[in-house]
Formats: sequence, C-alpha cells, structure tokens
Amino acid sequence: MIRKSGAFILFLASCIVVFCFTLLHAYLLHDKSIDKIALSKGLVRDLALTDLCIFTEARYTRHPSMADLHTPFQDHPTAMEHFPSGSLLQPPAHLQSHGMD
Repeated sequence: MIRKSGAFILFLASCIVVFCFTLLHAYLLHDKSIDKIALSKGLVRDLALTDLCIFTEARYTRHPSMADLHTPFQDHPTAMEHFPSGSLLQPPAHLQSHGMD
C-alpha cells in the first residue's frame, strides 16, 4: 500500500515530467512557429484587424484601441464601473495622455 505522501510525490514528479515535455515540445516547434507568426502579422497588417478580444463584457474592454474617453460612462457621466474587466484593463496609450493637465 502506498502512503499519501508517496502518492503525492509520485503525482508531483509526473507533473514535472509532463511540464518538461511541454517545454521540449515548444522548443522543437519554435522554428515552425516563427513562420506562422510572421504570416499572421502580415495578415493582420494587410486587413487592418483590431486587437484581440480578451474580455466579452463591454465594448470598451473587447476592443480597447477603439474606445474613447467617454465610453465607460455611456449610461451616465458619473456612473460607476459595473464590469469587472474594466478595472483590470488599462486605457489605451493614446487616451492616457488626455488627462486633466
């Protein structure tokens, strides 16, 4: 009969082995992925695609580069943020310089 600590060490060792195999797999496919990334970058540039959709709640968190200064307050000028993703996502760089100077 195997002890609980022995089972845990066996589980931990197997997790480490699987993790090492994922690193090896990523290393072996690195050259192939560079070509795919370059092709994807060209496609994004040619089609003028927007950012990746990370959050699905509000439109100003779905496409941050397309948001304006007033989008989070579209319901009311003094409305509080009611989407959790709004507190996790920084405003786009082109909007951060338009502060109250």
